[in-house]
Amino acid sequence: MDQFIVSARKYRPTAFKEVVGQKHIAETLMHEITSSKLAQAFLFTGPRGVGKTTCARILAKVINSQDSSADAGHDFSFNVFELDAASNNSVDDIRNLIDQVRIPPQVGKYKVYIIDEVHMLSTAAFNAFLKTLEEPPNYAIFILATTERHKILPTILSRCQVFNFNRIMASDIVEHLKMIAEKEKLDVAEDALHLIARKADGGLRDALSMFDQLVSFAAGAVTYENAVEMLNLLDLDTFFELSDLFYDEKISEALLLINKVIDQGFDGSLITGGLAQHYRNVMVSKDQITNSLLDVSESFKEKYKEQASKFTLSYILNALSICAESDDKYKMSRNPRLHIELAAIKIAHLKRVISNLGNLSIQKKNDLGLKSNTPVKALSDRALPTIKEDISSKITNTRIGKIDRSAILKKKKAEIENRSSVNNDEPTQSGEVRSNIVSDSVRRISEDLIKARIIDLHGIRIQGALNTSEWKFDGENLILTVSNKASQHSLDEIKTELIQQLNEVSSGSIRKVIIELGEVVQHERRPYTEQEKLEFLKKKHPIMSEVIEKLKLRLP
Repeated sequence: MDQFIVSARKYRPTAFKEVVGQKHIAETLMHEITSSKLAQAFLFTGPRGVGKTTCARILAKVINSQDSSADAGHDFSFNVFELDAASNNSVDDIRNLIDQVRIPPQVGKYKVYIIDEVHMLSTAAFNAFLKTLEEPPNYAIFILATTERHKILPTILSRCQVFNFNRIMASDIVEHLKMIAEKEKLDVAEDALHLIARKADGGLRDALSMFDQLVSFAAGAVTYENAVEMLNLLDLDTFFELSDLFYDEKISEALLLINKVIDQGFDGSLITGGLAQHYRNVMVSKDQITNSLLDVSESFKEKYKEQASKFTLSYILNALSICAESDDKYKMSRNPRLHIELAAIKIAHLKRVISNLGNLSIQKKNDLGLKSNTPVKALSDRALPTIKEDISSKITNTRIGKIDRSAILKKKKAEIENRSSVNNDEPTQSGEVRSNIVSDSVRRISEDLIKARIIDLHGIRIQGALNTSEWKFDGENLILTVSNKASQHSLDEIKTELIQQLNEVSSGSIRKVIIELGEVVQHERRPYTEQEKLEFLKKKHPIMSEVIEKLKLRLP
């Protein structure tokens, strides 16, 4: 029996053009090599299985093969030294490496040192490595690889060119697996490859391991059902069936299906998370432009389009909101299964709730006597309010909620106009009565409304200045008299806003705000020393002087 070689090793890239999903890094390294601007220290960082070590080995091979004096058939394996920092993380290991660096290469131009899992080095080992990393011989190149960049010392990072490896896209993984299946002459369903890519979460090495396992499991043609069973995943058909049951309001059947899934050993969070992902895919499928965001096969894309044509946008958004809320509370709940079932019941009632709200908006239009073609903002075209929004709206309508100041202003303004129109019927002399009416009205409103508005905008800093100032009106101007320069300066800053607020309540009768500094009130100094206290008592009680003199009392 021939020895089996796993796909991750058998189809490992040997050139930059074969690297999957890291085109930006491959192109950058090739440009550095061709332009002779190659750095002497690199840091490759990213998730596991995305090609860090592979790119390091390709780089080591390419830079030596570029040497014109080198043999074209030489693999330069003696010029590449790999160190696993997970098991060689001491100072002595780094010292041995430094001793090797001093010896120039016998074949080729460069010696390349690849240190994998470099974040496992001890602090002392990092410090021992610093000087060599900063000033290596011109023939030495260091390539450090890690999955945890945050554990690398800043002094090491500053000496390296950092390359960030991305998670490989599901579409790239699927294409790579298709290529391997063709070379191996395997019959693999595309849906199964998409499942592998989704399960791998951006790691090509994990995807190749699952691919080998699935091929062995199927022992022939690899189907979507084989992949679901082997990978222990909730298949997409389950979510299509669940969402259809919800939409048809078949609550009992939906709960039985959820129970069946849980009995198969799946965690409840997979149901809520999978449903959220399903409704997200349905929402994306409603627009042809965003259809490319789906990481599924063409057959499933058609299913999503079919369901998207049946669901309204408000239905999808509310279902997403319910799933997200349930998923958030699932792990913290003492009865997590109840949250899944409650979410299922809520989604199953969504269509009826949205329909009732739509009928309510039509009834309101009829009550207002509007024509049938009059546009009315339908409630069914937007998401239902969440519990938090609903509570907020109710609090706003209570005494302890937020005050609708615009409504108060309109009401006060109407009262002023009504009082002014009544008084205007009386005889006036040169508009004096009209001016006094406006002034009195503005004064009354300013005390309980305008000050509150300004204080809301500027906080307690303005409150003292407003409350201690004296307000006077001369028909066109507001004169504020303050007792100190600090208050005068504070009110100067809000002149414009004062005029704006005053004109709202006085129909534009105020043109200017004048701030004057009044007489400074001299407060009587309180007695502090014993002598001052005695003089205060003498002044307050004249008889005290006679008593002190007769008794010949003295302060100590």
